[in-house]
Amino acid sequence: MGLLVLVWVCGLVTAAVRVVGIGLEQWSVSYGDQPDAFEDLRRRVSVALLVAAMVATAGPAVIALVAYRLRLVRTAVVFLVLTVVIAVPAVPFAVITGQDLDPGPTLTTPGPPGHCVELSGGDTRCPGG
Repeated sequence: MGLLVLVWVCGLVTAAVRVVGIGLEQWSVSYGDQPDAFEDLRRRVSVALLVAAMVATAGPAVIALVAYRLRLVRTAVVFLVLTVVIAVPAVPFAVITGQDLDPGPTLTTPGPPGHCVELSGGDTRCPGG
């Protein structure tokens, strides 16, 4: 059990270091002249945050399952409660982060027509000709 907890904590630390590293890289890019680098960094930080949320939620769930299979009921209950406590904020956060990765189509407002449109009232001239 201790090894599983250690692996979970190491995964959390690794995910946190990755997010901080991307943040420092964003700070560095903000002083550069690469306008498209921000979109790449935004996508990378979204993926890193999504992975961190999944590691934070899945780790205690796996530990609870293994503890239950080993008949360590109290340990399983503790890690199951920890899973629920972590999942309450992590799941909505992961959904929002996932939407950042795939934003969907943007709404556009229609512009003026590209051809001549006759107006009622007897005027049949088109503007410009």
